[in-house]
Amino acid sequence: MAETDAPIDVPRLELETVIGFNGVVPNGLRVHPGKQHIIYPLGCTVVIENISTRKQDFLWGHTNNVSCLTVSPSGRFLASGQVTYMGFKADIIIWDFDAKALYARLVLHKVKIQDLAFSPNDLYLVSLGGQDDSSVVVWDVHSKEAICGHQAQVESAGTTYCLAYSNINDNVFVTGGDGTLRVWELNREDRKIRATDVTMGQLKRVVKCIQMADNFSEPFFFCGTTTGDIIGVNMNTKFFQFLGPEKEKFSLGVETLALIKSGQLLVGAGDGEVALVQFFNKVDKDSKNKKAKICFEKKRSWRDKKTKKQSAVTSIGLRGDGHQFYVGSANSQIYRFNFAEFNADPSPKLNPNQGAVLVKTCHSNDIKDIVFPFGCSELIATAQYQEIRIWDMKNKMELRRQVVPNMTCNSIAITRDGSMVISAWEDGKIRGYGISMSSPTLPERFVQTEAHSKGVTAIAVMTKTSKCNANDLEPGTYIVSGGGEGQVRIWKVEKFYDNKGKDSYKLNLLHTMMEHKGQVSDIKINSADNECVTSSTDGTCIIWDLVKQTRKQIVFSNTLFKAVCYGGYQDCQIITGGTDRKLGYWEVLEGKLIRDLEGAKSGSINAIDISRDGNFVVTGGDEKLLKLWSYNEGAVLFIGIGHSAPITKAKICPRGQTIISVGADGAILIWKYPDVGCQQLQY
Repeated sequence: MAETDAPIDVPRLELETVIGFNGVVPNGLRVHPGKQHIIYPLGCTVVIENISTRKQDFLWGHTNNVSCLTVSPSGRFLASGQVTYMGFKADIIIWDFDAKALYARLVLHKVKIQDLAFSPNDLYLVSLGGQDDSSVVVWDVHSKEAICGHQAQVESAGTTYCLAYSNINDNVFVTGGDGTLRVWELNREDRKIRATDVTMGQLKRVVKCIQMADNFSEPFFFCGTTTGDIIGVNMNTKFFQFLGPEKEKFSLGVETLALIKSGQLLVGAGDGEVALVQFFNKVDKDSKNKKAKICFEKKRSWRDKKTKKQSAVTSIGLRGDGHQFYVGSANSQIYRFNFAEFNADPSPKLNPNQGAVLVKTCHSNDIKDIVFPFGCSELIATAQYQEIRIWDMKNKMELRRQVVPNMTCNSIAITRDGSMVISAWEDGKIRGYGISMSSPTLPERFVQTEAHSKGVTAIAVMTKTSKCNANDLEPGTYIVSGGGEGQVRIWKVEKFYDNKGKDSYKLNLLHTMMEHKGQVSDIKINSADNECVTSSTDGTCIIWDLVKQTRKQIVFSNTLFKAVCYGGYQDCQIITGGTDRKLGYWEVLEGKLIRDLEGAKSGSINAIDISRDGNFVVTGGDEKLLKLWSYNEGAVLFIGIGHSAPITKAKICPRGQTIISVGADGAILIWKYPDVGCQQLQY
């Protein structure tokens, strides 16, 4: 997010931590040569994280998602490229690592930067454009200008996907792709680069990654292919030399390679396998000339057995000479390996994980909802495609995960006693899960099928402990759900015992209210638990009487409402946000518009939450800015800059210590609650 997109005179919210990692970026996870930091992309942000202290620094400057990332051999520079829209040019940014600041912005390629690489002495940066650009450009790092460029492949070849610079020569680099593998030589004086196509014979492969090994006695470079084998090419002759493994090929292709100082290769495969491969000379006994042949052998292999659905390994970053290495996967998880344990014989008892430790888990899709348990700031629950996750906010770690294959969880709520997570799913089902510290998943309590015909899009839960009067609801837990068809339904959670005498739960439908003509986007219940408000994309917000189960009031506006919440003394007002960029204050009793504020400069308002004392409101939306407002004055007090994708939800923690915002890029941003003259709330 650019600094110029926000008002200059408004104070900034302090960003404490980001939980996020874009694992889809090829070789996006890097270890700095100084051995103290890991570097990875998140949306249009580059994150630098200290390995020991976990302190994070953020590099903001890209206008769209980062598509590639590299670190110079000396560690002085970082370089990142982005993707942009068709017809526009994509930026390359060189960063000064020590200053954590922009060093140079290079603009020449169109649409997408496919890959980047620094020369061994930090003199040059070579960039590769995507399929809409298909050019290779060499840049002078110190003058910040382009030296020369050339078409990446011949017209008969396919797309070029990757490049790698020589380890010893500033004038040599290699590119590879679909039917193309070329060694390039730079002539600095003539400002030209000359390509030599590698002689492959009858072999045809699609190269996805390249690892240089030209600093050994016999110079080679290795290429990982989509067919699951590794190609070895002699740097001196530019001839294809060997291919392997012959028998155990890597399923779904080789995604990334890393060369250890001992000469062994670490391989990341498309099916989630991390393997240690060694190559050696082998003499065929039946051969007449007795000439040695270079062969590959898969020595060690590892997969994450705890993950049901395997995800591609997209990055392997060596720490130092490789005594430790970090692995990034496409489902946004980061593992740390101890090489000595990984190389040792795997033992189910002594070495079950082969030296692998899961150090970071992140959302890999846009986050649909976030919720705090009542009165608890130490835990949050998040929802995304296929998953519900429970997070520990103290350690910033994932505690529990529930997976429902091929379904999106649109909304979640937690019962007042914190014993159950209620979730709304796009298949029209309401699923309830218990929260157990003894189970790695969330035990299922109930599944209500056909709750809504076009998917359950919003949900809220309340607990009645006693009846206030004769007409009040019976004590118990109630669920208010909204669907894609516009219906609002009230359910009661009923507990019973099954045939084995165990506790079981089911939902009993009490009433269906049909007045919305569009999708129900948000539901909020007032503090007295006798009334709720629902917002809809049909341009209406309806206040419902939960006791009489009838409509109390309705408000109309020329917008698609996305979010709503109660505010004011004894919840006498509601605040709305939608696609018209307006923050509206409405009177609950008569449904009149009291105040209309400009909530955003562009895009819709997707998230609204109010502090427990009712003095402050937080909003977020498509403009990627988090705003903290004074409720009474209607003025922006603080702005949070850090999201690289639209904000989908935002919550103020119950104790007033932090603000949590989540985005369409899967990032969870934790902000320090500013000192605005209010005390932290106690329960």
